[in-house]
Amino acid sequence: MLIQNGTSGFIHPHSSEITPESACLQRREFLQRAAAGGMALASGGAWAQGNVFAGLQSMPAAVSTLAGARAADKPTPFADASGYNNFYEFGLGKEDPARNAQAMAVRPWTVRVEGLVNKPQTFDMDALQKLSAQEERIYRMRCVEGWSMVIPWIGYSLAKLLAKVEPQGSAKYVEFVTLADPQSMPGLRRAVLSWPYTEGLRLDEALHPLTLLTFGMYGHELPKQNGAPVRIMVPWKYGFKSPKSIVAIRLVESEPRTAWNKAARNEYGFYSNVNPEVPHPRWSQATERRIGEGGLLTPKRKTQLFNGYEAQVAQLYAGMDLRKNF
Repeated sequence: MLIQNGTSGFIHPHSSEITPESACLQRREFLQRAAAGGMALASGGAWAQGNVFAGLQSMPAAVSTLAGARAADKPTPFADASGYNNFYEFGLGKEDPARNAQAMAVRPWTVRVEGLVNKPQTFDMDALQKLSAQEERIYRMRCVEGWSMVIPWIGYSLAKLLAKVEPQGSAKYVEFVTLADPQSMPGLRRAVLSWPYTEGLRLDEALHPLTLLTFGMYGHELPKQNGAPVRIMVPWKYGFKSPKSIVAIRLVESEPRTAWNKAARNEYGFYSNVNPEVPHPRWSQATERRIGEGGLLTPKRKTQLFNGYEAQVAQLYAGMDLRKNF
């Protein structure tokens, strides 16, 4: 059965009043200037919502808890996690996704897994969800804008899916392609990013057990504004590295071009590991504000290297210059 956390009657408050981060505003201003100037940047960002109870019958029965992946922090209230989002296909404001994503259809839905694999396949959601037993994992999520959340996600390690398609020896990277539907996504009318939004990981990052193919949160199916019906969660990287509403996964030989890296290469590197010692060109990354913990007057937290997952993932970057390879 699904894990229940006692949360019901979900609402979406004016989350912009909770933590109006100046870093968030600066980033939004960058996007608005790009849109106003007709600036075509590159591969857009995906994030979504809907009736959180819809389709629960299709969620797998076995949901367990991976204790080793738990964050010690208190989970962010559901209303904040589902009402304060970046999903630029639905608008630049934090409340736009929850308001505008309802028109996005999440059934039927398929995900193509293709490229340098021996067994390329197209999965419908039922097949994808039944491919492996799902677990609840409570992960920290750190946004590049300087705010953070703690969210209980539901899914299974992406490695389970990749094993099914058998990556070839020449595959070195994984590219993710997200939905770009002009009829349901009003944000596509603005050329702030190149659509569809794409992201990428090195193959060893994608195969790491913490990299989660995600179908739910807080014991329920993903809301549309949070990336329904399926997204990726990479907890040691900034949030934009965890693409939402995925329609294709490609294994490739060369480092793929990604949305934010193409939009502003000097600001958003391919790796984008959480690192308090590497500031964004326009703000520090040394501290963060936890959404849902008292708002603007709450003292900021110190940001942790790899978002607190150093013991699990540091070996992936042994010998690398984390300032150069940001």
